[in-house]
Amino acid sequence: MELTDKLEILADAAKYDASCASSGAPKRHSIGKDGFGATTGMGICHSYTPDGRCVSLLKVLLTNYCLYDCQYCVNRRSSNVPRARFSVAEVVKLTTDFYLRNYIDGLFLSSGIIRSADYTMEQLVQVARELREVHQFRGYIHLKTIPDADPALIAAAGRYADRLSVNIELPTQDSVQKLAPEKSVHTIKLAMGAIRLRLDEKAGEPKAPRFAPAGQSTQMIVGADASDDQQILSTAETLYGSYKLKRVYYSAFSPIPNSPKSVPLAPPPMLREHRLYQADFLLRSYGFQVGELLPAAGNLALDIDPKLAWALAHREHFPMDLNRAEPHMIARVPGIGLRNAQRLADLRRLRQIRYADLSRLRCSMKKIAPFIITADYRPASDTTPSEHLRRAMADAPQQMNLWPELQAA
Repeated sequence: MELTDKLEILADAAKYDASCASSGAPKRHSIGKDGFGATTGMGICHSYTPDGRCVSLLKVLLTNYCLYDCQYCVNRRSSNVPRARFSVAEVVKLTTDFYLRNYIDGLFLSSGIIRSADYTMEQLVQVARELREVHQFRGYIHLKTIPDADPALIAAAGRYADRLSVNIELPTQDSVQKLAPEKSVHTIKLAMGAIRLRLDEKAGEPKAPRFAPAGQSTQMIVGADASDDQQILSTAETLYGSYKLKRVYYSAFSPIPNSPKSVPLAPPPMLREHRLYQADFLLRSYGFQVGELLPAAGNLALDIDPKLAWALAHREHFPMDLNRAEPHMIARVPGIGLRNAQRLADLRRLRQIRYADLSRLRCSMKKIAPFIITADYRPASDTTPSEHLRRAMADAPQQMNLWPELQAA
C-alpha cells in the first residue's frame, strides 16, 4: 500500500481520539543547537475539523488493526473498515517531512493493539526514540499509553514524549465490562497511578530523568452508554484528584455503519459534549464541585451554560455586590471570568466599581445585569423568577429537521 493511502486511512481512524491538545509542553527549540523543531510555553496552535475535533498535530494511528473488540470503536476487531499499518520508519519520515514543510508542530501517535500490548507499546516508543535521538526532533510528542504494557516501556515513553495519555473510555466499570470486556478499569487506573508516581518523583527531584513534562490526560466517550453527565463529571473529578490529570477530554460517540446493537444508533447532541467541557473548566479553574453543578442524577442543561444554571438555582447569592464580594465569588457571576474577577478586585482597591467598568471590561452585560450590584446600579427587581431569567437568557432554539435520518446520512 502506498504511504499516502496509509496516511488517509490511519489519520481518519485517529480523529475519534479527542485527547490531543498540546498545552503544557515545556519551552524548547533548536535555535543554536543540533536538530529541528520547537514548542512554545503557551502550547502549540490547534486546527479543527468541521465537526469541531482538534487535529492540530500530525495525528495518526500506527495501525488500525486491533486484537480488541470494543463495541464503541470504529477500529474494533469485528469492524469491516479498511486496514493499514505504518512501519516505525514511515511515521518518523512523515513527522520530519511534515514538520520541515511547516504543516505540523508535533506528533500525536496512538495505535490499535497488535500481537500484544508490549509489542505495540514498544513500537510507539521506538518512533519517539528515533525522532528524539536520531533526528534530534525538539517538537511536541504525545504518545497514547497501552495500559497492559510493561511499566518499563511506559517509563521509556515518558522519557521521549511530552505528554502521555491513558484512555479510560467510559465512566463506569459496568459500561467497560459491557462494551469493552477485554479492557479493565483497574488496569487503566494502575497505569495512570504509575505515571503519576513518576511525575511526582520528577517534581520532587529536579535532576531526575525527564518524564512527560506536560503530564498525562485521558478521554471519556459521551453517549455510547447510559451514563449521565453527573456520572461522567464525578468520574472526571475523581481522576483529577487521584491522578493529577492535566485534562479529561470528552468525545461524543460517533456511530458507524454496521454498529453493534449494544451501542446507540444515533450520536448524542454535540452541544452535550460542549456543556461537559464548560462544566469541566468550572471544576478545574473555578473551584466548583460536581455536587454544585449537578446535585442529582441527570444531564447538564443544553439551553444554558452550567455556570448560569448554577446561578439561577442559587439566587440566595444574588444580586452580588461587586464592591464587597470575595474575588472567588465574583468569578461565579455569569458573564464574569477569572481574569475580569481579578481585575475588578484590583480596581476596587482604588475606587468603587461602577456599572460602566464592567462594559469596559467587555463583560456580557445582558447576562450579568440581573446578578450584580455596583456603586451606581442595582437590578430593577431582585425577585424576578429564575424561570423568567432562564427564558430570556437561553440559547435561541434551533429549527428541527423535517427528515433527520436524511440529514444524518
